Amino acid sequence: MNEQIVQLQQEFEQKLAAVTAVSELEEIRIAFLGKNGSVTGLMKQMGKLSPEEKKSFGQQVNQLKTACADRINEKQAALAKEEMEREINSMPEFDVAVPPVLARGSYHPITLVQRKCEKIFRSMGFTVEDYSEVVTDYECFESLNIPKFHPARDMQDTYYLENGQLLKSQTSAAQNAIYKKYRDQLVNEGKPIRAIFPGRCFRNESTDACHENTFFQMEGVMVDKNISISNLIFFMKTMLSEVFEQDIKVRLRPGFFPFVEPGFELDISCLICGGDGCPSCKHSGWLELCPCGMIHPNVLREGGIDPDEYTGFAFGLGLTRLAMMKYGIKDIRDLNAAGLTNLSQFTEDK
Repeated sequence: MNEQIVQLQQEFEQKLAAVTAVSELEEIRIAFLGKNGSVTGLMKQMGKLSPEEKKSFGQQVNQLKTACADRINEKQAALAKEEMEREINSMPEFDVAVPPVLARGSYHPITLVQRKCEKIFRSMGFTVEDYSEVVTDYECFESLNIPKFHPARDMQDTYYLENGQLLKSQTSAAQNAIYKKYRDQLVNEGKPIRAIFPGRCFRNESTDACHENTFFQMEGVMVDKNISISNLIFFMKTMLSEVFEQDIKVRLRPGFFPFVEPGFELDISCLICGGDGCPSCKHSGWLELCPCGMIHPNVLREGGIDPDEYTGFAFGLGLTRLAMMKYGIKDIRDLNAAGLTNLSQFTEDK
């Protein structure tokens, strides 16, 4: 039996030495180590052996099996190294002193708008925060005064994951974490909480010219003593005038959002049609841009802030729609379509 194992090992080494491509390794592995392979077939002979012979023979077969597997891995690594060296040697020589001739790229319009907004809010003392796209039900709903089975959840067709988490349907999901992060600074040092947190959101939307299942928002909050709606209006008008570099016609109308009270919808006159009505604004002449309002006491309390002593405002700015208005993009689906012809026209440097 030992001679049979030695002979099989020699056969394996001969075939392995002839291999010149990684694809051939799989054929050898199946031929020797597969379910019906030569090495596996040796184990079937153990039924004819005595108990003493089985132990010795089984050890030798297992050693052969391990040795074959190791040799295949070594050969695979060697072939990969040879392939890499061939690619390196086949690369053409070039003069590093010669400047490359490259077509100038461009930033995505949403990136441009986001950076513009971040710059504006930083100038007003706001910090820019980042937050995960996968959040818990508590972060996205319960901490925002939206308990389980509350009908307000029906306003958002949310993508839930098998582990109970979800793809955040609103940047408001970061609010609770922001309050807890800066709570001590607010209470002990008297510094107001001023933060924006842009990010990508997901909803199971029926897509059309003004709706997509993936879009970008920018949440903003400010918490301090004696914060009022006047503060909210001031910051929003300042931001919009800076972004569009012109006076923008806006309207503030009542709106329901469980995490603010009172709540508002801040609309801007559609800059694509000039207020005459088009598919982008659902032929209304107005585009819903910024749900906002005074932070609900329950939300502040959930973040560890005393609503009897502190108040604040929150807003959720639609960066995707803001980009549409700024650059005259008529269909929101163009922003996620990765069409270089459309996106290459945005060549701002900042």
